Amino acid sequence: MRSKLVQELVEHQGTYLSGESLSQALGVSRTAIWKQIDVLKKSGYQIDSVPKKGYQLLSRPDGLQEHDLHLYLKSKRLGHTVAYYASVPTTQAIAHDLAEAGSEEGHLVVADEQTGGRGRFGRNWSSAPGTSISMSLLLRPKLAPQQVPQLTLVAAVAVTRAIEKVTQLKADIKWPNDILINGKKIVGILTEMQSEPGLAKVVILGIGINANQSESELNHDNRNRSTSLAIEAGTSINRAKLLAAVLEEFEWLYDTYVEKGFAEIKLLWEARSISIGKQLKAQTINGTITGLSTGISAEGALLLEDDQGIIHTVYSADIE
Repeated sequence: MRSKLVQELVEHQGTYLSGESLSQALGVSRTAIWKQIDVLKKSGYQIDSVPKKGYQLLSRPDGLQEHDLHLYLKSKRLGHTVAYYASVPTTQAIAHDLAEAGSEEGHLVVADEQTGGRGRFGRNWSSAPGTSISMSLLLRPKLAPQQVPQLTLVAAVAVTRAIEKVTQLKADIKWPNDILINGKKIVGILTEMQSEPGLAKVVILGIGINANQSESELNHDNRNRSTSLAIEAGTSINRAKLLAAVLEEFEWLYDTYVEKGFAEIKLLWEARSISIGKQLKAQTINGTITGLSTGISAEGALLLEDDQGIIHTVYSADIE
C-alpha cells in the first residue's frame, strides 16, 4: 500500500491530493492514508498537509526502502519482496537466513548502512549511511556447483549496463568481478552458495556499489584505487533508480544464462573487459602466474599465455 501511495504522490507532485481521493484510489480508509503519510514523513519525505486540500509531495529522500525502489522497478520478479534495514553488519548473512527460512527466489536484502560487509578474500566492504547500495539477492538456480562462479560474471555485465543506463558513465570489468570507472574500483560482487551433492541449492549474490561518497568519505588507504559514481558524474545518484536498473538488467541476463548457457554472456563480458590483451599477474594459492590475457574460457576462467606460449587457466586469483 505504501508503494502505491508514494506512486500517487509522485505522479501528482505539485498538486494536492485529498485524503478521500487517495483512499478511493488505494482502496483503504482515510485513517490508513493519514498513518502512511506520517510514516513517510518520518522517513524523510517532505509532504505538505492542508485541511480540506489534502497532501502534496514537496520532496523525497534518496532512500532504498521498498516504496522507494518500486517507483522504478521494472523487473518481473526480482526485488518485488524487499527486506530493508537502516544498518546491518552484512546483508549476506540476512539473505542466507531468509534462504534457510524458505524465501522465494528474488527476495532482496538492502541496507542503507553496512558495517561489517566483506568482499572477495575476506576484504572489508562497508558503507556509511546514505552513500552506497549494499544488497544481497536470493537466487535458486538449478545449476551444478561449479557453474555458480559464472553468476558473478553475469552480475558484472548487469551492473555495468545499469550504471551506463542511469549515469551515462562508461564502466569496465576487471576479471572476475571488479567494476571500474577511469581505472578506479566502484563495485564489488560476491557470490556465495548453499549446495548439496551435484546441485547449488541457493545462491546469494552480494553487490556493493559506491554511489554518493565524496572523496573525503572514501577509505583513506583506498582513495587512489576507489571512487564513487557521484565523484565521476559530478552529481548525486538516485540510488533506488540505479538499484532498480541493476535488478532489471540482471533478470534478463540471468534468465538468458539459465536457459541458454554462458556463451552469450561471455561475449557481453569480454566486450566490457579491460583485462583482455594486457599483461597480468595472477596471485593464486599455488603461486604467481604472469602472462598475456587472451580472454576467458567457456567456464569463465581467465586465460593467461606466458612467455613460453603456455596457456594457463586461472579460476581464482588476485589480479594485478
